[in-house]
Amino acid sequence: MQRWEANCERRPPLATRSKRMDLSQSIRSGTKWLVAGNAGGQFLQFSFGVVLARLLVPADFGLLVTVQVFTGFVGLVASGGTGEALIRAKDVSDRDFHVVFTMQLTAGVLIYLSFFTIAPWFAQWFHDPLYKVLLRVSAISFLARPFSNIHAVWLRREMRFKEISLISLIAMLFSNATSVGMALSGMGVWSLILGGLCGALLNIGLISRRTPLRLRLAFDPRTAKGHSTYGFKFTANEVVTYLRDQTSNLIISRISGPASVGIYNKAQSLGQTPLSMFSGPVYQTVFRAMSAVQDDRDKTKYMFLKMISLLGLYTLPFYVGIWWLAAPLIGFFYGQKWAASTAPLEIIALAGLIFCVGHPCGAVLAAQNRLGRELIAQTIGLFVVATGSYVGLRWGLSGVAVAFLVGHLYTTTHMYWLVRQCLPVSSAEVFKSLQPGLILNTSLILILAAFSLLLSAELPLTHPAIYMFACATVGGITYLIAFLFLPLPMIESEVLRFKKMLRLAS
Repeated sequence: MQRWEANCERRPPLATRSKRMDLSQSIRSGTKWLVAGNAGGQFLQFSFGVVLARLLVPADFGLLVTVQVFTGFVGLVASGGTGEALIRAKDVSDRDFHVVFTMQLTAGVLIYLSFFTIAPWFAQWFHDPLYKVLLRVSAISFLARPFSNIHAVWLRREMRFKEISLISLIAMLFSNATSVGMALSGMGVWSLILGGLCGALLNIGLISRRTPLRLRLAFDPRTAKGHSTYGFKFTANEVVTYLRDQTSNLIISRISGPASVGIYNKAQSLGQTPLSMFSGPVYQTVFRAMSAVQDDRDKTKYMFLKMISLLGLYTLPFYVGIWWLAAPLIGFFYGQKWAASTAPLEIIALAGLIFCVGHPCGAVLAAQNRLGRELIAQTIGLFVVATGSYVGLRWGLSGVAVAFLVGHLYTTTHMYWLVRQCLPVSSAEVFKSLQPGLILNTSLILILAAFSLLLSAELPLTHPAIYMFACATVGGITYLIAFLFLPLPMIESEVLRFKKMLRLAS
């Protein structure tokens, strides 16, 4: 990595290197806290999810997912991308925050009234009267979101990700504990809906105390237009991306019912756990950093390639683990009623390598304001996933998972082509960035295969916990040893950092 960094930087003046070092430290510190927060959040979500999966039935989760497909979609429109516009902007004042808050709150009120009005038709379309009240109660969140969103944007601009992470963890713990308590009381799907609302209210109370903002209503057409221009393009991409990821759930829900969508959604959420745990936090910090140096193509290229390299190192082993242990993982933690999630989970986990390139591409295009061109790629990807899901459902949920994989492969390929139009980066450089992760994870797969041959073929079914623990231990130790001691020049600086932390080097 040191050689690569030297080639990228060409020994700039000391002041420039100092600024880059400060920026690099800010990125690393922010990412560290976001990853820690997300990892803790994923652990809590997974642990409480296991409990809730055993207390509830797939249909309860299917009801929630069906509602969230629509509320989640509209939630992206509610903010209008104005929060991201504030983060990207070089200079903002308190008035900018007040104007954006007013815009988001107005949108939230209109959205709530719209959902309240259409709820009876929504329930009729899905042939279940319960959807009427579920939709109306879920829509209350739109009235609360602006009060937490604006404070979170302020903290993200200041790269105070530690506070964001800690507050999110506390709110998530409270939300999930509330859901479990309600599930034990026999409240079914309502335990999921109301638990989420309780967590959102606590989040508002905590995060509003961490910023100097005192939100008030204000409006200025010029300010609103300035943030809305970028925000509209950002929102359009977010909406299409969301639809691409959720269209499969909608098609399954409409054709096969809530139980099937609950099973598929379990596979999809587990398969994308490393993405939300690692890639999401890295994206937030790198996007903010790229926005700060958006006119410097060399720095942007350096962060782009570094992001790909680190995602390959730190996320691919988790995707490999999910792919290898899908069956015992589902059987042990969730029980046999969720066994049908295994096959689609194995397929979705293969998308890990695609995400390692796709997420960095998205950060570059957002920072460089190339969102209009990205929208075309995302729209075509949506069409691929929607068509593939409808056709693939003939072969069950595995066919839908294949459509998910193909759609993401196309979108990432198209987005990388767009990145090459604004950055001088070649395919060889991208492959070189991925190379250490590919070498290490190929070694991991070979070790797991050899180790499994030594064990009983029935062990994954008869003793899934023992099999998972054994594979995780052997795989983790093997990966760590290979990471620390294989001669991989591309990651020398990263390896040295870990050796110092483990006191293996001075």
